[in-house]
Amino acid sequence: MAKHSTTSSISVQKRWPLLILLCIALSTAIAFFIGASFNSCNSHDYADNSNFNTPIHSFNSEVPAPTKEENPLSFMKSNSCSWFRTNSRSPVMSAKGQETVDIALKADLVILNTAVAGKWLDAVLQENVARVLPKVLWWIHEMRGHYFKLEYVKHLPFVAGAMIDSHTTAEYWKNRTRERLGIKMPDTYVVHLGNSKELMEVAEDSVARRVLREHIRESLGVRKDDLLFAIINSVSRGKGQDLFLKAFYEALQLSQERKLKVPPMHAVIVGSDMGAQTKFETELRKFVADKKIQESVRFVNKTLNVAPYLASIDVLVQNSQARGECFGRITIEAMAFQLPVLGTAAGGTMEIVVNGTTGWLHPAGKEGVTPLAENIIRLATNVETRRTMGMKGYNRVQEMFLEHHMSHRISLVLQEVLQKAKKGTH
Repeated sequence: MAKHSTTSSISVQKRWPLLILLCIALSTAIAFFIGASFNSCNSHDYADNSNFNTPIHSFNSEVPAPTKEENPLSFMKSNSCSWFRTNSRSPVMSAKGQETVDIALKADLVILNTAVAGKWLDAVLQENVARVLPKVLWWIHEMRGHYFKLEYVKHLPFVAGAMIDSHTTAEYWKNRTRERLGIKMPDTYVVHLGNSKELMEVAEDSVARRVLREHIRESLGVRKDDLLFAIINSVSRGKGQDLFLKAFYEALQLSQERKLKVPPMHAVIVGSDMGAQTKFETELRKFVADKKIQESVRFVNKTLNVAPYLASIDVLVQNSQARGECFGRITIEAMAFQLPVLGTAAGGTMEIVVNGTTGWLHPAGKEGVTPLAENIIRLATNVETRRTMGMKGYNRVQEMFLEHHMSHRISLVLQEVLQKAKKGTH
């Protein structure tokens, strides 16, 4: 298989996190991006957490947003924005450690990003943790079981609020922290994400899409009219590439058995690590070889620049397993490119994809293989359905999944949490 290029004449920058948005107009806030792991924290004495009826506030896609011209974060422009980023895996701070502590103590709001950020609190703030907790907004994206450890989340009950990307994930965190750890979540705010302006510019530029489509398809060795079903995610069992390939193989068999007239179909796995193939990826490649479908399957190295592949494919498959994705940004990015989505009925995907309108949902697990295969056939045999679903998905993005929608939703959370933080520190 040819080595696939991820570069093009049209560059789409890396997907932007919340903190890029906040730094446009955020006041006296500190955003801390934390490394993957730290040493264990000390134990903590808890207040009474017997009341677990934590409210979950919805600042999601149904909240009316202002026009694109308005800046919903302008109410914070008068103050400075401080952004600290630490990549160290060690809790030992540099010479600027005390400066970080001083700024955290003076800030109106401290934003922690990801569940593991909790270990940073003790490691860096030490005896000042209690003074900072009342003004912490904790932004959580994860929903895997290994994040539910006291060393990560023991401070959660005492922060000003938690912000989570989907209702499904918020409910999971509320229940899991109560049942497994016996702690109570703080006030929790659900905020759906939005596509960046940079991605939307490419998605809405027909010339750019055509150039990217031709370039990537040539690198993949497929023709312009072939049908490409792609899964764009890091290759791991939880992302469901194995079940997708089984469904794709079943779809190929069904197409032959039913003597269907469809263009040549290809499965594209974007998210491979060609330099260090994992045991799971080796299993995937073995399955492809055993079923003799090498000519119909492409493995593409992982990349943050997903726009070229979204421009080149015909259908996105979001096949995350178990509890699914916390949100699934790639789903709204695919919809921006007018692609129908075949997704698991789990996690945030259910809050993005309208089943039967912008795509089809199928069960997670092995029981979802045949339904996914049938949905692949349904889209392969009906170009009009692909176009209609793709356009409805694009319209849904325009209505609720753009950058200014996300800005508005975040502004509502910030206003509420800031008021609470100021009360809590006085």
